[in-house]
Amino acid sequence: MSEHILEAKTRTEKGRKTYTLRNAGSVPAIVYGAGTEPQMVTVDRNKFVKTYQAAGESSIVELKIDEKPPLHVLIQDYQIDPLRTEYTHIDFRSIDMNKEIETEVELEFVGESAAVKALGGTFIPSLETVAIRALPSKLVRSIQVDISVLATFDDAIHVSDLKAPEGVQILEDLEVTIASVEPPRSDAEMDALNAAVEMDVSAVEVAKEKKEEEGEGEEGAAVAPDAKASGEKKADKK
Repeated sequence: MSEHILEAKTRTEKGRKTYTLRNAGSVPAIVYGAGTEPQMVTVDRNKFVKTYQAAGESSIVELKIDEKPPLHVLIQDYQIDPLRTEYTHIDFRSIDMNKEIETEVELEFVGESAAVKALGGTFIPSLETVAIRALPSKLVRSIQVDISVLATFDDAIHVSDLKAPEGVQILEDLEVTIASVEPPRSDAEMDALNAAVEMDVSAVEVAKEKKEEEGEGEEGAAVAPDAKASGEKKADKK
């Protein structure tokens, strides 16, 4: 049994009618994948948020639809209203618990780097997730990365340094860098950076002034023919 359980209800509403569901605090969703035909369902928005925060996209969720036996699913995809920052639709992918699957797992950086704390460097994560293969029962929410090994600016953490949980195979290139620490900029580098920024700002201001001048010239050129035509008309009246 999964530690993440979420209840769902079958729905018949489609298209614009789903606004009623959203206004009532529910999120329309679809379930598809192994062992099931595509089903339209709804889930409680607040309960889904709590489940997603705990499970992420790489932990099995038991989805209980009505009174039917629960399905083992992954939160495959979702949509969010950019204005209201609310979930508007969810995709659940049903999983065969007896077959290995490939997915991505988040990297959780823990510990404290001496190169950052004592030497004033900047922590640079190069990867946020890694691809893995495992049986659904072996999937994990995240893989921890201890950054305390980053004691100098020459140190780096690679995929080969990860400690994968039992039953989990990491599919990334072992030589790929996961994280490192960048040394602080010297006074000369900061002066050069500030000078470059000032040059960019000056270039933008010059370009803006030139554009405005060209606009004024075009405006004057556009008025001239009208003035000439006006003069011709006056001459005709004489």
